[in-house]
Amino acid sequence: MTTAAPSTALATIQPAFTDPERLALAGFLAGYRGLTREAYALDLRQFTAWCRARSLALFAVRRADIEGFARELEARGRARATVTRRLCTVAGFYKYAVEEELLNHSPAAHVRRPRLDYESHATGLDRNEMGGLLVAAGLGPAAEHALISLLALNGLRVSEATGANIEALGMERGHRTLAIVRKGGKHVVIPLAPRTARAIDLAIGERCEGPVFLRADGRRLDRHGAGRIVRRVTRRAGIAKPVGPHTLRPFITAALDAGVPLRDVQEAASHADPRTTKRYDRARGSLDRHATYIVAAYVAGAAR
Repeated sequence: MTTAAPSTALATIQPAFTDPERLALAGFLAGYRGLTREAYALDLRQFTAWCRARSLALFAVRRADIEGFARELEARGRARATVTRRLCTVAGFYKYAVEEELLNHSPAAHVRRPRLDYESHATGLDRNEMGGLLVAAGLGPAAEHALISLLALNGLRVSEATGANIEALGMERGHRTLAIVRKGGKHVVIPLAPRTARAIDLAIGERCEGPVFLRADGRRLDRHGAGRIVRRVTRRAGIAKPVGPHTLRPFITAALDAGVPLRDVQEAASHADPRTTKRYDRARGSLDRHATYIVAAYVAGAAR
Protein backbone atom coordinates (compact mmCIF):
# COMPACT_ATOMS: atom_id res chain seq x y z
CA MET A 1 0.00 0.00 0.00
CA THR A 2 1.44 3.32 -1.06
CA THR A 3 1.54 6.26 1.31
CA ALA A 4 -0.29 9.31 0.12
CA ALA A 5 1.74 12.46 -0.37
CA PRO A 6 1.17 15.09 2.31
CA SER A 7 -1.45 17.64 1.39
CA THR A 8 -0.14 21.07 0.49
CA ALA A 9 -2.84 22.50 2.75
CA LEU A 10 -1.15 20.81 5.70
CA ALA A 11 2.33 21.88 4.71
CA THR A 12 4.22 24.01 7.18
CA ILE A 13 3.32 27.69 6.72
CA GLN A 14 6.13 30.15 7.23
CA PRO A 15 5.33 32.68 9.97
CA ALA A 16 4.56 36.21 8.79
CA PHE A 17 7.40 37.63 10.89
CA THR A 18 10.57 36.30 12.43
CA ASP A 19 10.90 36.35 16.21
CA PRO A 20 13.12 39.49 16.19
CA GLU A 21 10.65 41.25 13.86
CA ARG A 22 7.70 40.37 16.11
CA LEU A 23 9.64 41.57 19.15
CA ALA A 24 10.45 44.86 17.44
CA LEU A 25 6.84 45.43 16.36
CA ALA A 26 5.44 44.67 19.80
CA GLY A 27 8.10 46.67 21.62
CA PHE A 28 7.70 49.74 19.41
CA LEU A 29 3.91 49.84 19.83
CA ALA A 30 4.16 49.20 23.58
CA GLY A 31 5.68 52.65 23.97
CA TYR A 32 2.41 54.31 22.96
CA ARG A 33 -1.24 54.16 23.92
CA GLY A 34 -4.66 55.36 22.93
CA LEU A 35 -5.23 56.91 19.54
CA THR A 36 -1.50 57.37 18.93
CA ARG A 37 -0.94 53.64 19.31
CA GLU A 38 -3.89 52.90 17.03
CA ALA A 39 -2.55 55.24 14.35
CA TYR A 40 0.96 53.74 14.51
CA ALA A 41 -0.47 50.20 14.43
CA LEU A 42 -2.47 51.09 11.30
CA ASP A 43 0.64 52.55 9.63
CA LEU A 44 2.66 49.43 10.39
CA ARG A 45 -0.13 47.10 9.24
CA GLN A 46 -0.20 48.86 5.89
CA PHE A 47 3.59 48.82 5.57
CA THR A 48 3.95 45.16 6.56
CA ALA A 49 1.12 44.17 4.19
CA TRP A 50 2.93 46.05 1.40
CA CYS A 51 6.12 44.16 2.23
CA ARG A 52 4.42 40.75 2.34
CA ALA A 53 2.80 41.39 -1.04
CA ARG A 54 6.34 41.73 -2.43
CA SER A 55 7.83 38.85 -0.41
CA LEU A 56 10.01 41.28 1.53
CA ALA A 57 11.06 40.36 5.06
CA LEU A 58 10.81 43.37 7.39
CA PHE A 59 14.46 43.19 8.37
CA ALA A 60 15.56 42.73 4.74
CA VAL A 61 13.92 45.95 3.53
CA ARG A 62 16.17 48.54 1.89
CA ARG A 63 15.85 52.31 1.65
CA ALA A 64 14.70 52.00 -1.96
CA ASP A 65 11.86 49.71 -0.86
CA ILE A 66 10.58 52.22 1.70
CA GLU A 67 10.72 55.01 -0.85
CA GLY A 68 8.80 52.77 -3.23
CA PHE A 69 6.16 52.33 -0.52
CA ALA A 70 5.90 56.12 -0.23
CA ARG A 71 5.59 56.59 -3.99
CA GLU A 72 2.78 54.03 -4.10
CA LEU A 73 0.92 55.89 -1.33
CA GLU A 74 1.25 59.10 -3.33
CA ALA A 75 0.02 57.33 -6.47
CA ARG A 76 -3.07 56.25 -4.53
CA GLY A 77 -3.81 59.89 -3.80
CA ARG A 78 -2.82 59.92 -0.13
CA ALA A 79 -2.20 63.40 1.29
CA ARG A 80 1.40 64.45 1.84
CA ALA A 81 0.77 64.68 5.58
CA THR A 82 -0.47 61.08 5.58
CA VAL A 83 2.54 59.84 3.61
CA THR A 84 4.89 61.72 5.91
CA ARG A 85 3.24 60.28 9.02
CA ARG A 86 3.48 56.74 7.68
CA LEU A 87 7.16 57.22 6.84
CA CYS A 88 7.78 58.65 10.32
CA THR A 89 6.15 55.57 11.84
CA VAL A 90 8.26 53.24 9.72
CA ALA A 91 11.41 55.20 10.58
CA GLY A 92 10.50 55.08 14.28
CA PHE A 93 9.99 51.31 14.11
CA TYR A 94 13.38 50.68 12.51
CA LYS A 95 15.09 53.10 14.89
CA TYR A 96 13.63 51.15 17.80
CA ALA A 97 14.86 47.88 16.29
CA VAL A 98 18.39 49.30 15.99
CA GLU A 99 18.35 50.68 19.53
CA GLU A 100 17.30 47.27 20.85
CA GLU A 101 20.11 45.63 18.83
CA LEU A 102 17.61 43.61 16.81
CA LEU A 103 18.86 45.20 13.58
CA ASN A 104 22.26 46.60 12.63
CA HIS A 105 21.15 49.55 10.53
CA SER A 106 17.88 51.38 9.85
CA PRO A 107 16.92 51.33 6.16
CA ALA A 108 14.66 54.34 6.83
CA ALA A 109 17.40 56.58 8.23
CA HIS A 110 17.76 58.70 5.09
CA VAL A 111 14.40 58.20 3.39
CA ARG A 112 13.12 61.39 1.76
CA ARG A 113 9.78 62.63 3.03
CA PRO A 114 7.26 64.86 1.22
CA ARG A 115 7.53 68.57 1.86
CA LEU A 116 4.61 69.61 4.03
CA ASP A 117 2.40 72.61 3.43
CA TYR A 118 1.97 74.31 6.80
CA GLU A 119 -0.95 76.39 5.59
CA SER A 120 -4.19 74.78 6.66
CA HIS A 121 -6.84 74.18 4.01
CA ALA A 122 -9.35 72.63 6.41
CA THR A 123 -12.85 74.01 6.82
CA GLY A 124 -12.99 76.60 9.58
CA LEU A 125 -15.65 78.62 11.34
CA ASP A 126 -15.50 82.39 11.69
CA ARG A 127 -16.42 84.31 14.83
CA ASN A 128 -20.11 84.69 13.95
CA GLU A 129 -20.47 81.03 13.02
CA MET A 130 -18.81 80.02 16.28
CA GLY A 131 -21.23 82.22 18.20
CA GLY A 132 -24.18 80.73 16.34
CA LEU A 133 -22.96 77.21 17.01
CA LEU A 134 -22.68 77.86 20.76
CA VAL A 135 -26.18 79.38 20.81
CA ALA A 136 -27.57 76.34 18.97
CA ALA A 137 -25.77 74.01 21.38
CA GLY A 138 -27.26 75.90 24.33
CA LEU A 139 -30.76 75.23 22.99
CA GLY A 140 -30.17 71.47 23.02
CA PRO A 141 -29.34 68.91 25.73
CA ALA A 142 -26.80 69.98 28.34
CA ALA A 143 -24.34 67.28 27.24
CA GLU A 144 -24.29 68.67 23.70
CA HIS A 145 -23.77 72.19 25.05
CA ALA A 146 -20.93 70.98 27.29
CA LEU A 147 -19.22 69.04 24.50
CA ILE A 148 -19.41 71.89 21.98
CA SER A 149 -18.15 74.34 24.60
CA LEU A 150 -15.14 72.18 25.50
CA LEU A 151 -14.23 71.72 21.85
CA ALA A 152 -14.81 75.34 20.84
CA LEU A 153 -13.86 77.38 23.92
CA ASN A 154 -11.12 75.17 25.34
CA GLY A 155 -9.82 73.86 22.03
CA LEU A 156 -9.81 70.25 23.23
CA ARG A 157 -9.23 67.36 20.88
CA VAL A 158 -12.30 65.16 20.63
CA SER A 159 -10.47 62.29 22.41
CA GLU A 160 -9.58 64.65 25.28
CA ALA A 161 -13.19 65.75 25.69
CA THR A 162 -14.74 62.29 25.47
CA GLY A 163 -12.06 60.91 27.81
CA ALA A 164 -12.94 63.42 30.56
CA ASN A 165 -14.13 62.01 33.90
CA ILE A 166 -16.34 63.56 36.58
CA GLU A 167 -13.70 62.88 39.23
CA ALA A 168 -11.35 65.20 37.32
CA LEU A 169 -13.58 68.24 37.93
CA GLY A 170 -12.29 70.59 40.58
CA MET A 171 -11.67 74.10 41.89
CA GLU A 172 -8.35 75.95 41.84
CA ARG A 173 -7.93 79.53 43.07
CA GLY A 174 -11.54 80.33 42.29
CA HIS A 175 -11.54 78.67 38.87
CA ARG A 176 -13.66 75.68 37.91
CA THR A 177 -11.21 73.23 36.39
CA LEU A 178 -11.01 69.94 34.56
CA ALA A 179 -7.99 67.65 34.56
CA ILE A 180 -7.49 65.96 31.18
CA VAL A 181 -4.96 63.69 29.53
CA ARG A 182 -3.38 65.38 26.53
CA LYS A 183 -1.94 63.71 23.46
CA GLY A 184 1.16 61.79 24.48
CA GLY A 185 -0.18 61.06 27.98
CA LYS A 186 0.54 64.50 29.45
CA HIS A 187 -1.78 65.40 32.36
CA VAL A 188 -2.91 69.04 32.48
CA VAL A 189 -5.53 71.08 34.33
CA ILE A 190 -7.61 73.50 32.26
CA PRO A 191 -9.97 76.28 33.42
CA LEU A 192 -13.61 76.12 32.39
CA ALA A 193 -15.58 79.11 31.17
CA PRO A 194 -18.69 79.67 33.34
CA ARG A 195 -21.07 78.56 30.55
CA THR A 196 -19.03 75.38 30.06
CA ALA A 197 -18.97 74.61 33.78
CA ARG A 198 -22.75 75.10 34.04
CA ALA A 199 -23.39 72.87 31.05
CA ILE A 200 -21.16 70.13 32.49
CA ASP A 201 -22.93 70.35 35.85
CA LEU A 202 -26.28 69.92 34.10
CA ALA A 203 -24.92 67.08 31.94
CA ILE A 204 -23.65 64.99 34.86
CA GLY A 205 -26.66 65.69 37.10
CA GLU A 206 -26.39 63.67 40.33
CA ARG A 207 -23.59 61.42 39.07
CA CYS A 208 -20.38 61.60 41.13
CA GLU A 209 -18.06 59.46 39.05
CA GLY A 210 -17.48 58.03 35.64
CA PRO A 211 -17.35 59.66 32.20
CA VAL A 212 -18.62 63.20 31.77
CA PHE A 213 -20.17 62.23 28.43
CA LEU A 214 -22.29 59.11 28.09
CA ARG A 215 -23.97 57.36 25.18
CA ALA A 216 -27.64 56.40 25.28
CA ASP A 217 -26.68 52.91 26.48
CA GLY A 218 -24.76 54.32 29.46
CA ARG A 219 -21.29 53.70 28.08
CA ARG A 220 -18.66 56.39 27.47
CA LEU A 221 -19.26 58.57 24.43
CA ASP A 222 -16.71 57.79 21.71
CA ARG A 223 -15.27 59.99 18.98
CA HIS A 224 -17.85 58.80 16.44
CA GLY A 225 -20.72 59.73 18.74
CA ALA A 226 -19.10 63.09 19.38
CA GLY A 227 -18.86 63.64 15.63
CA ARG A 228 -22.57 62.98 15.23
CA ILE A 229 -23.35 65.52 17.97
CA VAL A 230 -21.20 68.17 16.30
CA ARG A 231 -22.89 67.61 12.95
CA ARG A 232 -26.35 67.69 14.54
CA VAL A 233 -25.68 70.98 16.34
CA THR A 234 -24.15 72.41 13.15
CA ARG A 235 -27.36 71.70 11.24
CA ARG A 236 -29.38 73.25 14.08
CA ALA A 237 -27.24 76.38 13.79
CA GLY A 238 -27.92 76.58 10.05
CA ILE A 239 -24.23 76.27 9.12
CA ALA A 240 -23.81 74.79 5.65
CA LYS A 241 -20.08 74.06 5.92
CA PRO A 242 -18.97 70.45 6.49
CA VAL A 243 -18.07 70.56 10.18
CA GLY A 244 -16.51 67.87 12.37
CA PRO A 245 -15.01 67.83 15.88
CA HIS A 246 -11.58 68.94 14.67
CA THR A 247 -13.09 71.90 12.81
CA LEU A 248 -13.99 73.30 16.23
CA ARG A 249 -10.37 74.06 16.94
CA PRO A 250 -10.99 77.63 15.65
CA PHE A 251 -10.43 78.30 19.35
CA ILE A 252 -6.86 78.56 18.09
CA THR A 253 -7.75 81.04 15.34
CA ALA A 254 -9.92 83.05 17.74
CA ALA A 255 -7.10 83.21 20.30
CA LEU A 256 -4.64 84.42 17.67
CA ASP A 257 -7.19 86.98 16.43
CA ALA A 258 -7.67 88.23 19.99
CA GLY A 259 -3.95 88.91 20.26
CA VAL A 260 -2.93 85.98 22.48
CA PRO A 261 0.81 85.32 21.90
CA LEU A 262 1.58 82.38 19.64
CA ARG A 263 3.51 80.57 22.38
CA ASP A 264 0.54 80.76 24.77
CA VAL A 265 -1.85 79.52 22.08
CA GLN A 266 0.55 76.70 21.22
CA GLU A 267 0.59 75.60 24.86
CA ALA A 268 -3.20 75.82 25.22
CA ALA A 269 -3.67 73.77 22.05
CA SER A 270 -1.02 71.23 23.11
CA HIS A 271 0.92 71.58 19.86
CA ALA A 272 4.50 70.36 19.91
CA ASP A 273 5.43 72.47 16.88
CA PRO A 274 4.49 76.18 16.64
CA ARG A 275 4.09 75.77 12.87
CA THR A 276 1.09 73.54 13.58
CA THR A 277 -0.48 76.36 15.58
CA LYS A 278 0.24 78.89 12.85
CA ARG A 279 -1.66 76.74 10.34
CA TYR A 280 -4.85 77.89 12.09
CA ASP A 281 -3.98 81.56 11.74
CA ARG A 282 -6.26 82.18 8.79
CA ALA A 283 -6.59 85.77 10.00
CA ARG A 284 -3.17 86.48 8.52
CA GLY A 285 -5.14 87.34 5.40
CA SER A 286 -7.36 89.78 7.29
CA LEU A 287 -6.97 93.40 6.15
CA ASP A 288 -7.88 94.53 9.68
CA ARG A 289 -4.60 93.08 10.93
CA HIS A 290 -2.40 94.13 8.03
CA ALA A 291 1.05 95.35 9.06
CA THR A 292 0.55 98.62 7.18
CA TYR A 293 -1.74 99.90 9.95
CA ILE A 294 0.79 99.07 12.65
CA VAL A 295 3.61 100.75 10.70
CA ALA A 296 1.46 103.81 9.95
CA ALA A 297 0.57 104.21 13.63
CA TYR A 298 4.22 103.78 14.59
CA VAL A 299 5.52 106.35 12.11
CA ALA A 300 2.68 108.79 12.84
CA GLY A 301 4.20 109.49 16.23
CA ALA A 302 7.34 110.91 14.61
CA ALA A 303 5.55 112.71 11.75
CA ARG A 304 3.68 115.26 13.87
